[in-house]
Amino acid sequence: MNVDNSRPQDNGHSLGLGAGDWVEVRSIGEVLATLDSLGCLEALPFMPEMVQYCGKRFRVFRSAHKACDTINKSGNRRMANAVHLEGLRCDGQAHGGCQARCLIFWKEAWLKRVSGPESKERAAAAGRAPDGAVLNRATTLAEDPQRYRCQATELVRATTPMQWWEPWQYVKDLASRNFRLRDLLVYGLIAAYNALMGLHWRGRPYPHISGLVEGKTPSVDLKLKAGELVEVRSKREIMETIARKNSRNRGLWFDVEMLAFCGRKYRVLSRVDRLIDERTGKMLQPTDACIILDGVVCSGCLSGAKRLFCPRAIYPYWHEVWLKRVE
Repeated sequence: MNVDNSRPQDNGHSLGLGAGDWVEVRSIGEVLATLDSLGCLEALPFMPEMVQYCGKRFRVFRSAHKACDTINKSGNRRMANAVHLEGLRCDGQAHGGCQARCLIFWKEAWLKRVSGPESKERAAAAGRAPDGAVLNRATTLAEDPQRYRCQATELVRATTPMQWWEPWQYVKDLASRNFRLRDLLVYGLIAAYNALMGLHWRGRPYPHISGLVEGKTPSVDLKLKAGELVEVRSKREIMETIARKNSRNRGLWFDVEMLAFCGRKYRVLSRVDRLIDERTGKMLQPTDACIILDGVVCSGCLSGAKRLFCPRAIYPYWHEVWLKRVE
């Protein structure tokens, strides 16, 4: 039987949530009732790191009706009935201490709509939900205990393919209040322009990144720590540190979304010493310093048509050579 993948499949738990709506995470018992033997709903895991939020109320950050594919680099993919909640990122405690701080996906079946934030009395009474049942769910693959399973590694299985020109996704971007009409028009035109530039080998996209290094790329060891104030170097300075052939510095790609932060000051949120490879599930330990800056996330606005308006708000990683300490 042929399945129509032109629109997200409705699992019967659609709340029609949009940015700014208030929800309460269901009790652990209610969540468990939605999960299969692998602790998933429609291939999306309910991770042990999420249990602490059961019974508590949060505002919707964005609708997660689509998500960029960071595994196969295929662009945005479709996800049914899911949202991101404000400030709720994975702390990696059940996944080997992974420090990627991914924004968590929440299926609407795990939530219920409420009118507003809870009172202090209710918040105190909610406490921490018992987590033993979920913590016993596998966070690694049974056939290979050295490979982790999480929402990021299972993203392709939890989503379906989509094309960047499908109009429903942009209607949903507006209806869910993920983006404003002005954003849709401005960045949509930029994406269309870049798509045209991509038709010719000499086309120059906007904004344009062109590394200037022919040989080995430089490095700097600032020994930055969380809380320190840094300034992102100018575009020109950064172009002088990345390879001409692939826009990378010692293996780390400088993404076009990072250009918007050049010349600005931010606090170091953390150093990244451990993170899960989303493709293989194996734990990686970067040999060169990778830094996350507080409040600096991918906007999904300049990533090109295939990733346009992705709501995942992923933290980009910064080499110290792209930063300078502010005394």
